Amino acid sequence: MSALTPAARPRLLLVTDLAYQARGRRYCDEDIRLANRLREDFELALCHPLDAAALMDSFDVVLVRNSGPVLNHLRAYQDFRDRALERGTRVYNELTGRADMAGKQYLLDLSAAGYPVIPTVDRAEDLARLPVVPEYVVKPKLGADSIGLRIVPRGQLDSADYGSVLVQPLVRFAYEVSFYFVDDAFQYALHAPDPERRWELERYEPTAADLEFAQRFIAWNTIGHGIQRVDACRTPEGGLLLVELEDLNPYLSLDLVDEGTRDSFVAALRASLLTLARPRP
Repeated sequence: MSALTPAARPRLLLVTDLAYQARGRRYCDEDIRLANRLREDFELALCHPLDAAALMDSFDVVLVRNSGPVLNHLRAYQDFRDRALERGTRVYNELTGRADMAGKQYLLDLSAAGYPVIPTVDRAEDLARLPVVPEYVVKPKLGADSIGLRIVPRGQLDSADYGSVLVQPLVRFAYEVSFYFVDDAFQYALHAPDPERRWELERYEPTAADLEFAQRFIAWNTIGHGIQRVDACRTPEGGLLLVELEDLNPYLSLDLVDEGTRDSFVAALRASLLTLARPRP
């Protein structure tokens, strides 16, 4: 139990959409359980993302969790961001993220910089940079949860809406694996042994090379306080390629890890939030 007295507890606003329906997952359960744990150290309230901007001034920290794709409420999310940045509101994750928080441009930037990312372009004249494969993935730059994602043969790429979409080769991979971090500290990893069943996850023990791969992207993103999930795929050659760097509201699959790992994760999150909530000089 927490050593903090009720009067000393910071106020935490947990932003979540408990009604959001995700394929094969119950996001609401994760946030309800997480809220119960964090209540030990915080005066805590839950709110829908549409209410966050109006309520946040009454809290020391705003924790954005399973709030659903911001595409569902893009104007409200932008208003929340603008107000929080203007007022210096302490938001977790910090709003400085350069990955999914800011759209999919980072995939282009990382690909161009030579990071181990699935090759990505957004212009027809750059298609020659991609490997020649039978099919390609075309997805919106502002996409989430596979909304708007299409798989098309190479002969149809000329009709893509360049400027608003990204194009990647359809990679045939052995499995997907996700690495979960609090701030810059690795917590646990999960993988989907069957590529056709993305959310049937099992515990994964990363190698030193795996962790080095994931930590490169955490270092690149330079978020001081926040939860990040590095999603990667294992190629037939044995290497890893980044699929996504989720730095806005990554689902954590905490129900799939053992109790000790879950407790360790919550302790790391609690410590990070308490550090962020400390009064400024």
